[in-house]
Amino acid sequence: MIIYDTKDWAEALRHFHTSYVIQVLLRRVAFVAFYGLVVTVIDRHLFDIEVPIDAIFFSLLGILLSLLLVFRTNTAYDRFWEGRRQWGALVNYSRNLAVLLDALLPDDDAANRLFFARTLSNFALALKGHLRTGVDTSELALADGQDPASLQSYAHIPGRITALLMRRFQILKQQGHVGDADLITIRLYHQALLDITGACERIKKTPIPFSYSFFIKLFISVYLLLMPLVLVDTYAYFVILAGALAAYALLGVEMIGAEIEDPFGLDCNDLPLNQIAHTIGRNVHELLTVSSPVNSNAQPEANYMKVN
Repeated sequence: MIIYDTKDWAEALRHFHTSYVIQVLLRRVAFVAFYGLVVTVIDRHLFDIEVPIDAIFFSLLGILLSLLLVFRTNTAYDRFWEGRRQWGALVNYSRNLAVLLDALLPDDDAANRLFFARTLSNFALALKGHLRTGVDTSELALADGQDPASLQSYAHIPGRITALLMRRFQILKQQGHVGDADLITIRLYHQALLDITGACERIKKTPIPFSYSFFIKLFISVYLLLMPLVLVDTYAYFVILAGALAAYALLGVEMIGAEIEDPFGLDCNDLPLNQIAHTIGRNVHELLTVSSPVNSNAQPEANYMKVN
């Protein structure tokens, strides 16, 4: 995710070319400009191009297209923000559960404290991988002597980790560290972990309907192809610049919507799940008074760029 100072325009513009989306967008804009150049040369030097569409009707098409793009972008951002809300809730629930366990567990119960600190940290890392290309067990910490690689045999690793948590909660109850009322409260936090997982899976596995996405892409393509044909008589060679600006605006908005509609990916504007997961790990270790191990296998966020 690109972190930047929203008030510093100059610094943001300096990193304009570093975005992959912008690089792809500029190539498409260049193609549209070249197409406009070809149309203009043909109209001016070969034969007069006439299309049965006037500028007024073409302007109405532009207004309709703008409304569709606004709806498209809002829908994509709603998915992005919902994903951020779910991961924000995961941070809060993990901290709250760690605070509760810190109060319930004896100060000298190093084994249980270490287990819960590492398992809660593992859950966040596993959920990150589950929503992306798969869980990398080398990122997970050893908890209660169990090799993280053994989790590979499970299709839903975050769900398995929550099952291990519930097993340990029941053991604590049998040992007398947790009462019935405490267990009810713990189960609410435990259930929240699974609810967040389900909500993220819903976002991940329910993309924008193909017919809607295809219709907008087709509409934009037809609009940009018609623009030089309709306006070449009025603007002559300036239609090249007009087409490029229109392509930059229309294609840019559509590409931004396509990028952020899956907030859990590895695009440069997606959520920084790696950073959030490691933040959860550091917090729960600190709250449970357990030293946080340095994971040499932890990888930095892909395509992450910080702009100060």
